[in-house]
Amino acid sequence: MRAVGVTEFGGPEVLHIVDVEPEPLGPGQVRLRVQAAAVSPTDTHARSGAYAGRDPVTTPPWVPGMDVAGVVTELGESVGHLAVGDLAMGVVVPFGPHGAYREDKVLPGNSVVRAPAGVSAVEASTLPMNGLTARFSLDLMGLRPGQVLAVTGAAGAYGGYVVQLAKAGGLTVVADASEADEELVRGLGADVVVRRGDDVAERIREHVPEGVDGLADGSVQDELVLPAVRDGGAVATVRGYRGNGERDLRVFPTMVRKVAEDRAALDALRQLVEDGAVTLRVARTFPAEEAAEAHRALEAGGVRGRLVLTF
Repeated sequence: MRAVGVTEFGGPEVLHIVDVEPEPLGPGQVRLRVQAAAVSPTDTHARSGAYAGRDPVTTPPWVPGMDVAGVVTELGESVGHLAVGDLAMGVVVPFGPHGAYREDKVLPGNSVVRAPAGVSAVEASTLPMNGLTARFSLDLMGLRPGQVLAVTGAAGAYGGYVVQLAKAGGLTVVADASEADEELVRGLGADVVVRRGDDVAERIREHVPEGVDGLADGSVQDELVLPAVRDGGAVATVRGYRGNGERDLRVFPTMVRKVAEDRAALDALRQLVEDGAVTLRVARTFPAEEAAEAHRALEAGGVRGRLVLTF
């Protein structure tokens, strides 16, 4: 079975088409004929070997990918929320050859829901991982309607979803953007847009002198942005940063693996797309055979929207 993976870790050039064994279908599982798999920074880290030490599979190939969309071809016992033939989307917890970059993928039933009505597989593949991460960040912070949330990296996939989900939840949003991205971030719903950069905390404080109630740090600036948050406020981080221990800040490293089978949350994201509250953004598609080029494009920076591999 065709997949995109690596047999040795390294730069984008190590990605190539590999042959993998079909995955067996068990009770409570769903098989998808994959049509699209979105590319994310965590995929580039997996390709380079950053996660090899914690992968239970120690022999090649290794297949990256955390977002997938395609047609349901088979259902395991007790899966009742999908039907064969449905266009569906899912979040993948990759290990060994079991990532999303493969033409046939078996997932836990609770990691898969119908794609939003009226969208393509390519569009649907951009939602699960980043959308669930954004949702989990907001849930961990536990802000109340009317409170103020700052978002860094707001033009990115995670940051953009945080902005839209926060607005849907009644929060006031202060978001960062470059001059080129300001219109985009305002269009996502940010109430205040400040210029991005190492001094973003100071710029946020100019608009919210007492400090924001919460911060979602999509740009991974860690300690640089903590001064934007009031004493005792909440911070959601995306690469394991746990704060500096000062000012009683409540810091929540957001690991999407913990909610990879939260079907209710994933289905709520689907509904928000159908309601027009969440926007799916595709920057460019690549045939699976050109996965290396997709990784090069992502690592070059400046991508707005998701890069997607098609099968």
